[in-house]
Amino acid sequence: MDRLGARQLTGVMSEHPILVTGATGKSGRRVVSRLRAKGLPVRAAARNGEHIFDWTDSGTWDAALEGVRSMYIVQLDGTKLVRPFIERAVQHGVQRIVLASGRGIDNPDYAKDSSGVFEGIVDSEAAVRESGLEWTISRPGWFAQNFSEGFFADAILAGELRLPAGDGAASFVDAEDIAAVVVAALTEDRHAGQIYELSGPRAVTLTEVVATISEATGREIRYVPLSVEGYVAELVQQGLPPADAEAFADVIEPLREGRDEYVSDGVQRALGRPPRTFAEFAKSTAETGGWPG
Repeated sequence: MDRLGARQLTGVMSEHPILVTGATGKSGRRVVSRLRAKGLPVRAAARNGEHIFDWTDSGTWDAALEGVRSMYIVQLDGTKLVRPFIERAVQHGVQRIVLASGRGIDNPDYAKDSSGVFEGIVDSEAAVRESGLEWTISRPGWFAQNFSEGFFADAILAGELRLPAGDGAASFVDAEDIAAVVVAALTEDRHAGQIYELSGPRAVTLTEVVATISEATGREIRYVPLSVEGYVAELVQQGLPPADAEAFADVIEPLREGRDEYVSDGVQRALGRPPRTFAEFAKSTAETGGWPG
């Protein structure tokens, strides 16, 4: 696309609502906030949000897509709904897509996929690339916010993180960096055809994680490494069905095996700056009262 055409396309899209699916999630709501801070019109779509949107109810799709020229897709795990949604989007005149994907998608040995999550994401990436539209793919690793508002937040609140992760490390990425990359891809003309793998600047172990959070919050938090069997048994004792407990253990496997230790250059390439460190995330979350409890 020539530079004049690119500028004209951006100008046209700025007059139309930008669709953000998963608008109440970790990345989605940050994308919505950043877009609105730029004065851009946003259609914040979610099952329980400003604009009602349900991946499993195609009757909600057309209203979400009406008048849209660019969109951020946060897919529903374990489904292959992105492909038909993109086909519908093409009919509505959408021109630009940013897809939320995940690290390790192109590595068949990254993790067990008993629930079909990876299979669905691979299909979504293929659908985006085959769409004929202007596309960008975001592949973030473990969110730093999993400790403050997600997967591990209850454990942090309790003061004890009990996981079958051994001494594995991960290059946790701040969701604010993810949102900044997505907004850049939605609003700038130099990200078409890019796949951005997103991580923090270095890998940290869970021992380092809880020490950093302890320092930022002034609370003592411990990491207790468990065996896989012990972890599954604890979850079952807490009332989780065995299959679900084993699925949770599977999610931790890449962390335990160090498969997410590597550092990616996506934030630097997309934004021209390094990603935030885990310590910066922990400190800013404490300053804004974001830690549980």
